[in-house]
Amino acid sequence: MGKNHNISDLQLHTGVEAVRCYQCGKCSAGCVLASEMNFPPSYLMRLLQTGTKENYDKILFSNTIWLCLNCENCLGRCPMEIDIPKMMDYLRTQSVKENKLHPDSKPILAFHRSFLDSIKYTGRLYEVGLVAAFKFRTFRLAQDLAIAPVMYLKGKLHIFPEKFNDRRRMKRIFAQTIENAKTDNQ
Repeated sequence: MGKNHNISDLQLHTGVEAVRCYQCGKCSAGCVLASEMNFPPSYLMRLLQTGTKENYDKILFSNTIWLCLNCENCLGRCPMEIDIPKMMDYLRTQSVKENKLHPDSKPILAFHRSFLDSIKYTGRLYEVGLVAAFKFRTFRLAQDLAIAPVMYLKGKLHIFPEKFNDRRRMKRIFAQTIENAKTDNQ
């Protein structure tokens, strides 16, 4: 893979020009999770700018891309208006596609998948299904177990999902989203 290949793919698929970053650090200063990340957003931008496969793989293996909340504080503070949240979405997709996941990111990905499955199959968020799927994916079966009965008694959890009449429509939405993602990645 040649120099700057990954950065040109990123720009092609997102429109984000990482080379425009001049390392002012305002994105990292405004990021509430920067201290929890392997490296802050400004450092991630610098790694991208090097254009090396080694640094690109560091990014894909990092927890940084998974901890990003897409809150857009970085975008709002950036004098060059670089859309880091959009870039993070693309990098997460590439991380999954290339199976380069930081061990700490696996529960985050399990939650994302459980959430989307809940929406896909019930048409809305079904908390019991979400929690069950997350626990199954992460094997955290006993975690927070004592909370469930209390939440049920307070009416916060429902055993069965709310009725959703148009399941075919929801399946079409998910199918179209997958098709669009395939088109975008070509």
